[in-house]
Amino acid sequence: MSAPHTKRICQIIKLKPECVDEYKEVHRNVWPGVLNALRRYHIVDYSINHYPPLNLLIANFKYTGSDFEKDMKAIGDDEETQRWWKLTDSMQESFNDGASGSGKEIPWWTDVEEVFRFEGGSSA
Repeated sequence: MSAPHTKRICQIIKLKPECVDEYKEVHRNVWPGVLNALRRYHIVDYSINHYPPLNLLIANFKYTGSDFEKDMKAIGDDEETQRWWKLTDSMQESFNDGASGSGKEIPWWTDVEEVFRFEGGSSA
């Protein structure tokens, strides 16, 4: 059996300055159903970083499944994930014009282009 293809994703969004402490607190205890949905639909190695000078959140994760669009829709259809997004979206501001929240037609988080990658390995 061959290993699944890994797709790397990096995304950004603004964090409302008045919500920093609350955002960090809720992420200390992410709801188990949300984590299960990520796991079930092939999301691994997920992290969110905060850059305070720009009120910026930077998310990085890997997708290891075979149908990214289908799995992202399934995550968006998950009821507990929808409740989680309602909570966390209220603490964020999208860069995308017309975006109204996670899981909608216009993406809430903005995809960021990868310009360099070094995976290590043996030297010659």
